[in-house]
Amino acid sequence: MTACWDVLIVGGGPVGLCAGALLARATGHGPALRVALLQAAASPVDGRVLAVSRASEKILGAAGAWPAIMPHAWAYERMRVWYRGVAASSNEALQFDAAEVGEPNLGYIIETQRITRALMDSFIAAGGEVITADLHGASAEAGAQHPVRVLSSAGELTAQLLVGADGARSAVRSAFGIATRIGSYEQTAVVARLTPGRPHQNTAWQRFVEGGTLALLPLADGSVSIVWSLPEAQARALLAATSTHFETLLLEHSDAVLGTLRLASPRAAFALQRLTADHYIASHCALVGDAAHVVHPLAGQGVNLGLLDAAALAQLCLQAHASGEHLGAQRTLRAYERWRKGENQLMEFAIDAFNRVLAQGVGPVSALARRALGFTNRSALLKRFFIRHALGPAPDLRAWESDPVWQRR
Repeated sequence: MTACWDVLIVGGGPVGLCAGALLARATGHGPALRVALLQAAASPVDGRVLAVSRASEKILGAAGAWPAIMPHAWAYERMRVWYRGVAASSNEALQFDAAEVGEPNLGYIIETQRITRALMDSFIAAGGEVITADLHGASAEAGAQHPVRVLSSAGELTAQLLVGADGARSAVRSAFGIATRIGSYEQTAVVARLTPGRPHQNTAWQRFVEGGTLALLPLADGSVSIVWSLPEAQARALLAATSTHFETLLLEHSDAVLGTLRLASPRAAFALQRLTADHYIASHCALVGDAAHVVHPLAGQGVNLGLLDAAALAQLCLQAHASGEHLGAQRTLRAYERWRKGENQLMEFAIDAFNRVLAQGVGPVSALARRALGFTNRSALLKRFFIRHALGPAPDLRAWESDPVWQRR
């Protein structure tokens, strides 16, 4: 038996679930869309945390998930970015404070699983259907009312639009023959939760250390989550080190800004790579999040870029739906690609430059970049510019503003 949908999303991570919830919950655009989400049977628990921007907070609110996320979200008010050889409290370090732009905070640190669970609940409550199955193949044919044909272990599924939100190894992207440019950073990120000797001061700390970066992200219970990106061989040594030796190295490389750091969780690691899809769209198909782009975690922008993808695609699809157009029309999909690809590539370029010059660079260019941190810190105008950029672009959420849950925020 064939099941038909308006939109079929593949991938049950935060970005795919957000796109689904936005499409299923939108008001004032005619009959409700029939939205389904296909995800694999075994979804491992992701113990990592995400840095969520203020723009992403608004998107998650429109998706109906923020009320459930908020009690578990820890707002950070300040950022400290510095380079080895200078003190984190000196004028040579870059220090951001939300109060400088009249904002209550710069963003939130949230466990990935909290975001995923809240989005899943919102998606189901809005009438979305979750299909637990493996994707076996996908294709599109012109002229049909539901031109996308998906083969899965649950049977054949058809839709007007297929959304690939299935990560860096996207099966949807492969099925539609979309090429990618992939490169390794030759780094591995070591992650863990630790208990600091001193309060984290609601501050996100990031230090450029030899060969990489070390971020200490504040959590609600007073602990911190670290993301330590460094060359692969060094990462393997850190994973193999005793807890005592690991904590000693961490104290040294964090410049003791939070005092002693004691492990409160097992260590984990993941290889870092960059990925850019040559196209974000194909016939009746769109890619969002890591299926379209993967960036270095040093700026914490990966999920924020993906949520902006989800919001942009949902907005354009709803506009098409209100006008009586086919959801997978090329005009709609081309508008999405033009909108998001340029913005994402600009961010990818900036993050790569920071990683090459500040984290891994040597010589006069790197020295100049280090001095630029101090110069920016002493310029109120530049600091306000960067803070506003870090808060994220204001998404267009008019399609959801009549929703009672959104109004209560």
